[in-house]
Amino acid sequence: MDQSKEVHEVRVSARGERASIDIDGRPVGEQVAAYRIDQTAGEPPQVLVHLAAGHSEVEWAGAARVCVAGPPDPGPAAAQFLAAIDPVELETAALARLDLDSGPHALTRAMLAQLEEWASGA
Repeated sequence: MDQSKEVHEVRVSARGERASIDIDGRPVGEQVAAYRIDQTAGEPPQVLVHLAAGHSEVEWAGAARVCVAGPPDPGPAAAQFLAAIDPVELETAALARLDLDSGPHALTRAMLAQLEEWASGA
């Protein structure tokens, strides 16, 4: 993680699930997958910016310390999601799927499809 000692001008405009982010007057929202703002009393805010996939080099400028991190690790969130799954509910839902066939590994494919739908909120 690159931690700059310089303080930069940062503007975040958020409305609902959408946000625009400018650092030193340059729009960078298309390059950002996530951001976090922290501030300790008496210090400038610190903005942690997670780059979107495909954006490994970024040149920014901003009144916060800006740190750039790679994409967040999905492992912990996936583990938490899977730990909350009721196996009986998963099996019941998979067996009731209209796309369940009788081929090899059909139940496994149906369970994975069901988990993907649940994970995406469908």
